[in-house]
Amino acid sequence: MSTVKVVERVDPREIRRRLGLNQQQFWSKIGVTQSGGSRYESGRNMPKPVRELLRLVHVEQIDIQRLKREDFEVVEYLKAEDPELFKTLRKAARSKNKKRPHEARLRSVQRGPRAAARRNMSHGCGSSAATVE
Repeated sequence: MSTVKVVERVDPREIRRRLGLNQQQFWSKIGVTQSGGSRYESGRNMPKPVRELLRLVHVEQIDIQRLKREDFEVVEYLKAEDPELFKTLRKAARSKNKKRPHEARLRSVQRGPRAAARRNMSHGCGSSAATVE
């Protein structure tokens, strides 16, 4: 029996360069050493948790320093108890977030030859390659 493993392709070096950060600045924001980040930029396989943190912090521009467990608990409670209110609030938050200054910076990251792949990755449907184990 064979299993299919899906691997998302991410070019961290391109994202880092478009953001204008050096390796230390870029990788330390997600808890990776400069030397570890350098290895990922050179093609070493990046674990999915690191890939997801990279996406959240550098593509989605989420400040993970400000996230708290209780925030997730409130979100889950609201989803379960009043889904319509949750949808309304989420829509309002997305509308407000579109007006934030980091959006211009994010758009500059999403331009370029691999823009479509990055946009797809940021929406949970990244480019992928299937490998059989």
